[in-house]
Amino acid sequence: MAAVLLAVPGCSPADMDASGHGGSRAARPGSGTPTMRGFALPSWYRTDYDSPAAPRYLRDIRATGARWVTFTPTWYQNRVTDTALHTTEETASDASLRRIVGRAHAAGLKVMIKPHVDLPGDADRAGIRPRDRAAWFAAYRRFITHYARLAADTRTEQFSVGTELAGVSGDTGAWRKVIEAVRDHYDGPLTYAANYDEYQHIHFWKDLDLIGIDAYWPLSDRPTSDSARLSRAWVPIGKRLAAYSARQSRRILFTEAGYVSQRGTTTAPYSWTVSTHPANAEQAAAYRALLDSFEGRAWWAGVCWWMWDDWPGSGETPARLAYTPHGKPAEEVLRREWAH
Repeated sequence: MAAVLLAVPGCSPADMDASGHGGSRAARPGSGTPTMRGFALPSWYRTDYDSPAAPRYLRDIRATGARWVTFTPTWYQNRVTDTALHTTEETASDASLRRIVGRAHAAGLKVMIKPHVDLPGDADRAGIRPRDRAAWFAAYRRFITHYARLAADTRTEQFSVGTELAGVSGDTGAWRKVIEAVRDHYDGPLTYAANYDEYQHIHFWKDLDLIGIDAYWPLSDRPTSDSARLSRAWVPIGKRLAAYSARQSRRILFTEAGYVSQRGTTTAPYSWTVSTHPANAEQAAAYRALLDSFEGRAWWAGVCWWMWDDWPGSGETPARLAYTPHGKPAEEVLRREWAH
């Protein structure tokens, strides 16, 4: 889940081609942050990260060519107006999080910890608007610095200070205090995971090392498995992102991107329930289009795909319809694209 007029670290305005992409496709890392090829492995229960499936999941993620994995410990608040955050049985235990970071490192994967705040049921965290913002931010600083210390202790390579909190992300001064508090405990690169319709309203990017975007842009007005058509849809988005990266002097990381294997996923990538009809070809085309559009661009810091397999017994969406590409054509797209 970061001015001089500089297009991107290592990329001048002249390097941008007509599509808004870097003229050279050679990766030129900026700000000391490696390009991410990763997967999110979220937890939905206290002991998920201690599941017997965990070592296999990490090996399978690594086998796609991924080099990163993101873990998402989650705290909750009961109502959008509340000022208190708390753990539940759905919060990964600290001990399990420490252990899975160690397992990921042993498997050859770098780690990002991306703590989430959620609401009960299907309520959107973007709707959080606490009645007492000062009290909420004080609680939030306690929450996020808890994980910043854990990230430092486990030598986690990257950390997100927040995810999709559009209802409060306009409080720039409060977020700068959050970031300062995190940096008191953690020395690695920092980002914030803004929703695709939120990132332009964030005014603290230059306090961070990377711009993070959860990249769920609709790419089509109807279901399609035409990857060339989807790539064309990315062109104007890419132009805007390249220009935004230049203005902020920060690379852009897709902190999340993903597509369910359901008919119509390219029309609403953020939806878990577009339809009940499997569409592996549409999911694979969407994977291919995103990588074709952004891999190697100097201003692009990579992607963390949402998501790998659900934990055994915990998935509400059948695997054949879910975000996971595991065992589907989209996984083969990754294996080909990330083989080099």
